[in-house]
Amino acid sequence: MMGSKENINSAQALFNSTYNIYAIFLSLGMAGFPSAIARKVAMYNGKGEFANSQKIFKLGLGLMCISGLICTLILYIAAPIFAANSPVVSQRDSVIAIRSMVPAIAILPAMSVIRGWFQGNQDLKPFGISQLWEQVFRVLFILVSSYLLIYIFHTSYVVAVYASVFAAFAGAIASYIYLIAHYRVKLPEYRMNLKSSKDLTLVNVRKIFMAITYESIPFVIVGAGINLCQIIDQLFFKQIMQGALGLSAAYTQQVYTAFSANPSKLTSVIIALAAAIAGSSLPLLATVNAGGQKQDVRRYLTDNINYLIFIVFPISTIFSALSFEANGIFFFFSKDGALFLAYNIWQSLIMAIAVNGLTVLQALRYSKKAMSYLVVGLIIKMCLQYPFVFIWQGTGAIMATNIAFLVICILVYRKIGKVFTVKFKKFMPNILLNIFFLIIVTVSQFVIASVYIPQTKLMALLYSVIFGLYAGLLYFVISKKFGFWNKIFE
Repeated sequence: MMGSKENINSAQALFNSTYNIYAIFLSLGMAGFPSAIARKVAMYNGKGEFANSQKIFKLGLGLMCISGLICTLILYIAAPIFAANSPVVSQRDSVIAIRSMVPAIAILPAMSVIRGWFQGNQDLKPFGISQLWEQVFRVLFILVSSYLLIYIFHTSYVVAVYASVFAAFAGAIASYIYLIAHYRVKLPEYRMNLKSSKDLTLVNVRKIFMAITYESIPFVIVGAGINLCQIIDQLFFKQIMQGALGLSAAYTQQVYTAFSANPSKLTSVIIALAAAIAGSSLPLLATVNAGGQKQDVRRYLTDNINYLIFIVFPISTIFSALSFEANGIFFFFSKDGALFLAYNIWQSLIMAIAVNGLTVLQALRYSKKAMSYLVVGLIIKMCLQYPFVFIWQGTGAIMATNIAFLVICILVYRKIGKVFTVKFKKFMPNILLNIFFLIIVTVSQFVIASVYIPQTKLMALLYSVIFGLYAGLLYFVISKKFGFWNKIFE
């Protein structure tokens, strides 16, 4: 819908520079309260103190409304500063795009607390369905508004980007409607619980919320780690490219889109997969660690890391082999774009390993240590950003991120190994299997590419499906042959 290659690049850069800021402000606005509210509600309900859980919910809802408004005000005022330092050609367009996020930032923190309320009441249906409604309506709003603005009203593609950014608010409204409707259905049950509840005993609620805020800080910082890294790229890349190297705004925007804006839309899947693997291990790790069962913790940690290597590494291998086709399907066929995508895929693997380790540390009650490791990584990223970008431009920014997250990986897993005596030589067979798989897939793709390279989106999609099935089946056969499949999933 955006039209030309230049429009696509500009639209992606504008959208991505807005979304990174949105993600940071959303993390700050929520400050870890939804999960904290869910835990408190579940705790009080378990004691039969429904009145206490309801009070916590209402006060948390009010606090998140205030938090949303404060973040909204800061974002609105600071928009020109963010725009001036973002790698986009038009600062005016960037300011409007950033401010288009303001309505969503205002209402999303409060909505997250409502989800936390349902989660705390062991009612997981609205938690999942509301997120589905939010994303479905967001995507529909983006597609419909872009089509209408560009093809019916003949406006600029920039206006369509504004609408796409504003779509976060439209999705949030759809989610709110569902959550409020579900709350009304459950209201008679809540009233009955309130009648049978023990008396209200919460007095020093301020102290409780201060404790929640203090406990949430490490979780917020660690959860926003990758976005913070992307913000460093966004806010310092332009200064180096245009200020130090004297390159044009258009070229800077083009390079930023190629190494950051475009690939991040695809590589986020790898990080999300790692977060899911880590998340599935959290309750079990937290439980056995609380019981002081160090041997069980060691066993579950070993399983967690083995799962991560066994699942995420081959996906990165296959995705990297298909980087040219994937870039062509979602954007346009370009060797430079494919190369940046391949770099980002392996960068995402390093990030995924780091995210898994940081999440595990938090589950094992080392959240402050996890936060300090992330801060060390971000400082390294800041220190390397200027010299690396000055020498290698977009590739340099990726290299700086890789080194920063490699250091985080070393710090995290050294701590895990030291405290819980996890022997990392146990993972070597799994790593060697994946290196062997990487060599076979790379050679296969090289041989095929010497004969045939897809040139249309449809052919690239068909090729990716066929090659992906071949590579997936190959990995299954190899892992079965050497006994890894049964060992991992026994």
